[in-house]
Amino acid sequence: MQPHITRALHDWHAAWTVHERAAQAAFAAAFPALTPAEKCQCFGPTLRWKTPGEGSGKVCLDDHGRATIDFEDVPKEVLGTAMTECWGTDWFDEGPAGFAQAEPGEYSYEDESTYAEYWIKVHQDSTCSVSIAYVKVDDIVAILDELETALAAHRTG
Repeated sequence: MQPHITRALHDWHAAWTVHERAAQAAFAAAFPALTPAEKCQCFGPTLRWKTPGEGSGKVCLDDHGRATIDFEDVPKEVLGTAMTECWGTDWFDEGPAGFAQAEPGEYSYEDESTYAEYWIKVHQDSTCSVSIAYVKVDDIVAILDELETALAAHRTG
């Protein structure tokens, strides 16, 4: 490879590394329970959390710069509050009261223009699993911030 191309590629790689670190810092700022973890199948920075009574899961950045969250056992009212703050209600046909009042079942949405995937499962025990995949970092940071705010209210509840 020609030296100027090698330098250009090195500069690009250095910028990408800064991008990954900035995304990881934004995730952790929005949701402080997240801690660095071994990379998952996304091949980028991965953070995980587990808090009894609040849930567990991961946030990662794939090698295309798209972010994903996979959370389990999140209290239904917490997820409902966060989702309503971010997107309003009934985007997933969960009903006009949002996920806080949704019936047990699976709800999903695929955005054909961005390839983003949204999947929420409301369990019988009033907890939820949520996967939001292949979205922009700022969208994941927004839902993480709303989840943290809702969890803080739930803790003091």
